[in-house]
This record gives sequence, C-alpha cells and structure tokens, in this order.
Amino acid sequence: MADSGEREAPEKEEEHTAEIEDQTTGNDRETAPVKEEQDGQPAAAQSDEKETSAEEDTLQENHEEADKEDASAAKTEEDDGVESKEDGGTDDVTTKDEEAKEEVEVDSKLEDGIRVIGGDGEDVVEGGEAAADYPEEPEQTKDDLVPEAEDTGDEITETQHKAGLEEDDTGPPQEQQTQEEPTPKTEELVAEVKEEVVLPSQEEATQPKVPAQETDVEMPRQNSVADERPSSGERSSKMSGIETPRESDVSPNALNLTWAFGINKHVPTVNLTDPHRNVILYVCGNTAVLYDFTRNTQKLLQGHSNNITCTCASQDKRWVATADKGPGSMIIIWDSFTGTPVQTIFDAHPDVGVVAMAMTPDAKYIVSLSASHRQTLCIWDWTVNGELPVVATELPEGSELQTYVIFNPDDMTQIVSNSTGQVIFYEWKGANIRYVAPELTDQDFNRMVGNYSQSIFCANSTKALTATSVGNVVVWDNVRPVHGPPITTPSPKKKAFKLVRLQERGIMVLTTTDSYVVTGDVNGHVRFYDNQLTMLNWYSEFNVGPLNAISFEYKPNFIPVAKEDSNYPADSTIAARAFITRNYTISTSTAQVANVISDGSVVSMILDEHDAAIHGLASHPIEPWIAIGSYSGLLQVWNYQEKCLVVSRKFNRGQMIRCISYDPKGNYLGVGFTNGSVRILDSLTLEDECPEPFRYSRDAVTHCVFSHDSSWFATGDADFCVTVYKAAKPTSEWPWTYLGKYRAHYKPIRTVTFGVALDSDLPRLLSLGEDRALVEYDLGKSSIDDLKLLATERIEQSAVPQCLAWYPPVTKEQFYLTANDQFKFKLYNTTTTMCRYTLLAPTYGTPIQKMEVLPSKDALRDTKRYMAYITTDKIGLIILPLDGNPHNAMALIAHPSGVTNLACSNDGRYVFSAGGTDATLLMWGVNIIALEAGAKLGGEDLIPFYGLLDGGREGELFKELENYFYYAQIRSQGVDTMDTREVSVTIPISEIPFVMRAMGHYPSEQEVEDMINEVKFSKYVDSGKYIDKIDLGDFIKLYVNHRPAFGLSISHLTRAFEVLGCEEDSSIDRGDLLHWLQHKGEHLTENELAEYITTLLGLNPEGGSSELGGYDAVGSSDLIEEYLPDRISAEHFSSEVLGFSLTTEDQEITSPE
Repeated sequence: MADSGEREAPEKEEEHTAEIEDQTTGNDRETAPVKEEQDGQPAAAQSDEKETSAEEDTLQENHEEADKEDASAAKTEEDDGVESKEDGGTDDVTTKDEEAKEEVEVDSKLEDGIRVIGGDGEDVVEGGEAAADYPEEPEQTKDDLVPEAEDTGDEITETQHKAGLEEDDTGPPQEQQTQEEPTPKTEELVAEVKEEVVLPSQEEATQPKVPAQETDVEMPRQNSVADERPSSGERSSKMSGIETPRESDVSPNALNLTWAFGINKHVPTVNLTDPHRNVILYVCGNTAVLYDFTRNTQKLLQGHSNNITCTCASQDKRWVATADKGPGSMIIIWDSFTGTPVQTIFDAHPDVGVVAMAMTPDAKYIVSLSASHRQTLCIWDWTVNGELPVVATELPEGSELQTYVIFNPDDMTQIVSNSTGQVIFYEWKGANIRYVAPELTDQDFNRMVGNYSQSIFCANSTKALTATSVGNVVVWDNVRPVHGPPITTPSPKKKAFKLVRLQERGIMVLTTTDSYVVTGDVNGHVRFYDNQLTMLNWYSEFNVGPLNAISFEYKPNFIPVAKEDSNYPADSTIAARAFITRNYTISTSTAQVANVISDGSVVSMILDEHDAAIHGLASHPIEPWIAIGSYSGLLQVWNYQEKCLVVSRKFNRGQMIRCISYDPKGNYLGVGFTNGSVRILDSLTLEDECPEPFRYSRDAVTHCVFSHDSSWFATGDADFCVTVYKAAKPTSEWPWTYLGKYRAHYKPIRTVTFGVALDSDLPRLLSLGEDRALVEYDLGKSSIDDLKLLATERIEQSAVPQCLAWYPPVTKEQFYLTANDQFKFKLYNTTTTMCRYTLLAPTYGTPIQKMEVLPSKDALRDTKRYMAYITTDKIGLIILPLDGNPHNAMALIAHPSGVTNLACSNDGRYVFSAGGTDATLLMWGVNIIALEAGAKLGGEDLIPFYGLLDGGREGELFKELENYFYYAQIRSQGVDTMDTREVSVTIPISEIPFVMRAMGHYPSEQEVEDMINEVKFSKYVDSGKYIDKIDLGDFIKLYVNHRPAFGLSISHLTRAFEVLGCEEDSSIDRGDLLHWLQHKGEHLTENELAEYITTLLGLNPEGGSSELGGYDAVGSSDLIEEYLPDRISAEHFSSEVLGFSLTTEDQEITSPE
C-alpha cells in the first residue's frame, strides 16, 4: 500500500478562479482571526466575564459579612444571603448592589453551595460540591457580539440588557403564526376575557405570569441537581429563549410550543457540553432543540418556516447556527446559553435554502452551500453584516451537489466540501475564491474508492482526508511542483496521494479531536487514529445503528492525564498506555443519541426515537399519557407532564403502525397496521389482549375508534371498508370478537367515529368518505359476518368532505360538524341530516384535515367551547360556537413537511401534532385567554364581517348590497304596483337567492335550499316558530359564509370543459352541452333552459320571468342555434354566455368593465 500511495495520480484537476467584488465596504477580509482567551470564547464574552467575576466577588464579601452577624441561619449559602439581608446585617448596600446580588445569586447556585470565581479563574465552591451549571454569561446586545469589541468597563444592569436586546435583535419572531399577533390592546382586554373564560384544569393560569418564552422549566427528576437549583421564575431574567414553559406560565400566543418529541435523524447532533452544562443540539422539523440531558429540560429555538437542514457550532459551543431549505429560508445564529437569536440572515440563498454550512472555530465566519442544482458558496461575517455575504461564488455546471463543508481550523481561508463523488478545495483571499476539484477514479489506485462521506483537514499539515463508503480514507496533499521544493503552505491545488484502507465497513463520520482522527461507521463503531492513521483505540459495544455524527465536549484546559482512580481503557499500542480523550456524544441514522464518558467507557442512551414516519397518535382519557406509533414499528407511551417514557414496544419488522386509539375507560389501546392487521393491547403493559391479531382488512388500517362504553371497536381501511369488533365476556379467551365488515364507500374514508344516540345511551357508528357519503351502521341489528347499514346520505354536491366531528352541546340541537375542501364548515342535524348551517372555515393555505374538540370539565353547561384543528402543515384553535368570524380562529406552522395527526390532552390544556415524515411530535400549550383576546380585538357584532367585504363598511360592495336589499323589498311588494309601499329593514327569505346572484354568488338549487333552511329554522328550537324574513346584518353573515372563500376560479371552469370536452381543444359540442344541462345534476326543463340561455345572451329584453311574469319560449331554440357555435370552448362560454372575462394572470374570473 505504501508503494501505491507514493505514486502520483494523473493531474486531472480543474482550477477555477472567481473574481467577486467584496460586497461589504470598509472591512479588510484578510485580517487576523478573532482574538480569543485561553478558554476559546470570543472577545465579546471576555469583558462580560470580568463584570460577572467582579459582581460575584462582591457577593462573596456580602455573604461572609452576613455569616458573622447571623450564624444561626447558615444552613446553605443561599439562606445566608437572604436572611442576613432581612435581619439588617449590611445597611450600606445600595439598591443597585442588591439587584446585582440577586442576579448573580440566581445563576451561581450549586447543588449545595454557591460558586465563586477566584482571582486565578478557578471555581471555588463553598458549602457543597460543584455541580454542572450554566455559565455566568450576561445577555448580549448585538454590539457585544462583534469579536473585536473592547471592554468599556460600564456596568450593565438586567434592564439595560433587555432593552439592548429588544432594540438590536434582528432575529425572527419566536412564533411563526399565520395571523397577526395581538396589539398592545391585548392587555386591556385580558381582564374582560378572564371574566368570560375559565381554563379547564388551569385555574392558576389566570394569575399574571412570566411569558413562556422567558422561562426555564426543570422537569422533576429524582436525585437530580435540578431539584436544588433556582426556580424558573428566578432564572427567567437570564434565559430569554423559548423554553419549556411551566404550567403556571401565560404566553401571549394561543398555542405555545412546550416540548418536542423525536429527532430529525438526517441532521447530525451537536454536543454543546462544557464544564458547566450537559447539553446537545438536535433538530425537530423546523425547530432546533437545546436539550439538557441531565436536567431533562429543553430550550426550543423557533423561527424557521421550513425544515432545518443543517446546524453548526463554534469551538467554545457558545454560538450555534441553524439553516433551512425552501422558500423564505434563513440562517439564524443563536446564543446557546440563553437560546436567544442574535443574528438572522434572510434569504441567504433565495428560494432554495441551505444544504450545508460550517462555522469557523472563533465563530466569526460562516460558510454556506445552496441547495440549488448549480450551487453557490457564500461566506458570511455575521457579527458585522447579516444582509450580504463577504464573498460568494457559483460552482461550475456539472458539479455534483455538495452536501458537506468545513473550514480548516488552522487557516480559515481554506475550505473543503464534498458530495458522494466529488471533493472541492477552496481558498478565500479578500474578494476572491479559488477552487479546485481534483479527480479520483477506481483506476488511479486499482481499488474501489467508494462514495465520499465527510472530509477534514489534518492539524498542522497541508494534508486533508476524505472518508468513503467502503472503509477507505483518501489522503489529499498539495500538488508537488516539477522543479523546486514542495509547497508547505496551504493551497487548494491538491491531489490524491494515498488511498488507505482503514476498516471493512463504510465510514460515515470523519472528525478530529485534539491530536486524534476519529471515524464512525455503519456498524455504530468508533475508532481513534493518530495523524499517521495508526489505530489507537476502538469502541464496538455501543449497540447502536449507523453513525452520522460524533461530537466532543468542550474543555478549554483539557489535559490528557489520568487520575489514580480513573478507569480509562488502554490504547492498542505495545505500551498499553491509558487512552484519555474528551467525553463525546454519538448520533445515528436510526434516531438514537448516546453519551459516552471516556473514563470507564460508560455509554448512556440520551434519545432513542422513531426513525420513520409518525401517523399513530392518541391521548389517554385519564392519565397524562400520549401514545405515539410510527412506521418503524415502535409504539411509545410518554408521560407528557413529567416528560418521561412510561412504556414502549417494538413490533416485528414490517409491522408499521398506522393508527392507534385508547378506549374511553383507558383500559385498551387499539392499534392498526399498514398490513391490514389489528391488535388490541393492554394500555399499561402494551401486551396483546387477544391470542392473535385480527386480519380482516386487505389494505392499511387508517382509522380505529372505540365506542363511549368501550363495548365496540371499529376500523376503517384503505380498501374503503369499515370493520366492527365487539367486546366479549371478561372470562373469554378472546376479549374481543369480530362482528362484520362492510364496504359502503367507493373513495377513501376520511373519518370513522362513534357517537351517542339522542335521549339514550346507545352508540352510533358513522363513517364519512371522499365520495361525499355519510354512512350510519345499524349495530343493534347486525350479527356475525352481517354488518347492517342504517342510512346513507350524500351530504355534499361539489365539495369533498375532509373530516367529521360531533359538535359539542353549545346549542340546543345536536349536530355533526364537517369541514370540506372549499373552506367551509357545515352543521347537520343528527336526526334529520339536514344541513342547518354553512360557515366560513379558517383559510390558512389548505383546508382543515382533522379537528377535535378540547375536553371540558363541565361539557353540558359550558356555552363556549374550543376546538383544535390541523391543515396540511399548520395547527390551530377556533372558538365554538362557530359563526364564520375569522378572528375567532388562529393557526401557526407546525410541521412544514406535513401534519398527519392531532390529539388533545384529557384536560384540554395541551394539543399534540404528529409530523409524519419528519418523525417528530410537538406538544403545544393552550392559552384560551390569548385566543379570546384576539377575537375581541377583531371587533364585535358585524364589524368582523364588514372586513370580509371588499372595501369594508364604506366600500362600494356594501353600498351595492344595500341597494339590492332595498330593491328586493320592492320586488317582494311588486315591481309595477301602485299601492303605497311599506318601508322595512327585512326582506322575505324567498328573495335571498336573487340578492346572492346580484352580489356575484351563484348558488345551486341545493345551496339555495340550504340557505333558506338556515334562516327558516334558526329560531325553531327556541320558539317553535319559522322565520320568513331576514335583515341586512344577518344577510351579510349569510353571504360571507356561503359565497366561495376565494371567489370564482378559472381552474374550475376549464377543468369542467377538460372533463366533458374532447381531448384536442377541450371544447364541447353544443348539442351535448344542452343535453347535459337538461339531464345531469340539477337538470333544467326545456323552458327553463331556453329562458336562462336567451337571458344570458341578451336576447330577452325584459330580463326573464323573474321580474315581470311569464316567459314565451317560442323561437328560443332557433335563437340559441344562431348565437351559440357548434362547438363551445371555456373561453367562449365564459365571455359570450356568462359575460365574464377569463384572465390567466390572476387565475380568477372577473366581470368586464
């Protein structure tokens, strides 16, 4: 191998030089790196540490003086400080000193004492042993983040810190909410809202609290250091990032992210552990998580609207960066100590986003690679300018997509990136970037190279290494000149000098620590090598999946010397010396993260999550448990209050979980799989209740649900069938038995649900499909292998129903609630199936996919309830009863890649969303007060509905409506009458369809009937009387709720002609069109068709029979043949018949001027 390594590969590399103007002025890009202290922190942090050290010295003096005056109260250092102050021990301490004392006291407590920074920088612990803690870092303003900043020596109070942060913070909002956030008027409405709203099981939330994004929640853990640390309220002044909120906290948002379950296995985990904390950084969808695995706490870094694709961190672990891929992508730099965004780079790579990035060890520069087909490499000086890169260059056509990039830690002007088949070396000088892409083939060393995974630079050397998928490492070095000495300075002109076979399995991770080269392979093994690639040690007993990251902790003064009581493993040399290295974490492509302590080779699993799409989700009806099932076959039950795993079960390979459901008593857990099998498990042990799973479905089981009395269990599958199971006697070998199966739908089933019959306790089973059929099953008359149907109703004409729920008893009638793909809610009477109300649904991008009413303590008496819902990528809340007011609803982005399921906690305080392919579950805290405040800000009575009219209350549309309304009064009294007219504020309900058409909404006859019935029966339950008139205010509500949510679309008309017309030009034969209008759908009679067509063509001078009486259809057929061509296109029908113009620019049908 040595001989082959000495051979020089043919020089096939291509050299490219990109001359780019420096896009930032007044900055010399070839200056020395950022100044650092021995601990490796940026210079901005050094001055802050001096201030903190001085404050802590002052605090220590106060403690010693207090101890002398009140020795009896000296149980702990914290008690000394508090009681001495109460007893009047130090009268000369100013208020400012007391504030500084409290601030330092909060962040300097240890498990049994107070840490004091000595003059030599070492930690001195009094009254107890040292424990891991967050570093004493004050909040930073944007100016403090510039590494060259000098210490001004000014004392910055807590208030000044916050003010500076608010003034200079350019980071994105913490909550990507799709509606406007409440204005400061919210505070004025809180008192009024509190009187009307009582949070279920959350009475304490009505008290004034700290906002959720400024809290630090520590979940209870036995024998934990966190139990003795300051409370989250005390630490809130230091922790200003979005963190896990306490149950007593109130946030200004209606939904607040409180915990993230799962992990994005495609983004490597970063170890942020240092002497003061044990924290890792990983990704859940569009949220980055700072997880303290010793305290079991999370800081949730929100701000991205797309899934995060890459992360990086500085050498001292203080600064971390996250980037996403997609429209509106961003790079956000965070302070990992506080979770605060300190810089945001908007549209770093417009419309495509970032696929890979890296940060220099001193945190001054970031390099990013675009996700576009022809990639762009940018270098950012984020501490100075977050809008323009220092330099950027576009990679040549034909380059493979580079997915990994890294700086040379010894020389930040040297960069290397690689794809699976190409390595590119870069040199950055001033405004120029020069790059070289050396070629390497299997023939160069007569050996398979494999696919590239990761690359590194060797320390104190010109060499670079690249790992491959077959266990090789490519050794790159500077090209040797033909004449003259070798080049010893860093250069991008490199070639492959060696191909070293390090191991048998593919190497997925290649990194360095101290003087070691470290590899991680597909078997989960970790190996350490020296600079000569001689193996020194290896770890093969981790029992984890293929590695995708190895990340070492930060120890600024790490000395590889073993103590007498240490248990470091011996290296593989003859001397067998103790192999001493830093502790590290490993993460895998199977969603596992483990912490490895070098002393003793102790491995502890931090995360063991789902590595496939999550679809199954169910909340326990009694306990604070949430069950999660995924396509990986893993079923987990979490305690969402304690954030701990209760029980889990891993099913055999191929058993992919599609849906799960608890029974109302909490005894059983039903599970449906993609292979069509069904299991009913014990909810505590997850053991099977039946000897064998049920296998009665030919396709994936997509829905499963129990009846209210836990005596029935029903499933719906992708084969459009509903299957019912019945509970047997407790002594039976099979606690559940198969009853029957029925295929009542011909399109996918959207909902299977049980209800309770009116005035009885009998269960009702319904299913709703995309075929618009609502089917009810007759459980009482069904027998084994004979499932009976009770009724089938077609509930929609053109819209496709998406989901169904039982409307809570906020009205005297009992309703089904459906949501369709036209952004409409519909309420159907559960007895007659009459459509009683049609209401505008939230219009946040896509229609509602699923909805669930939040549980309430007193469901029968509450006149106002709340409902959670999901769309394709959002989660939201809405106030019940529904009225079409858009301000009663809110939504925010939950999972950019798609939301697959929704669940509510049994107390209504939390909502859970499953992310499908992102393999994560998000837990949202519900704040009803904020939701009600947002509704109040939208206005009361008709004000919200005026806003839905073009121009509002003073617009032209409203004036037209008034004119039409009064003209409808004239029509109802007779157009040509000479009698004295009566002035009224109402019109007969028979005039509703005519005013609707005049306003531009053209309902079908069924929709006209629904509108009239909605008004006619609106007071029937209360008074027993029908309503035959409607006033202007109610008509406005009726109009905005029934009209199309986004107007008439060109796509609907052209789609109809494409389906009905010929394939060449999508035109329709005139005879066929007239025939279909008379025989399909709501067919017209011959006289009606003649009247409507001639009126639309302008051939009827009186405007038809609707105004002055009868219509004579004689000769109309000849007129139709004369004015309508033999073949009719969508454009001709729209412009000549309907009188509209088709415009492709805005994709809407508009009226001619």
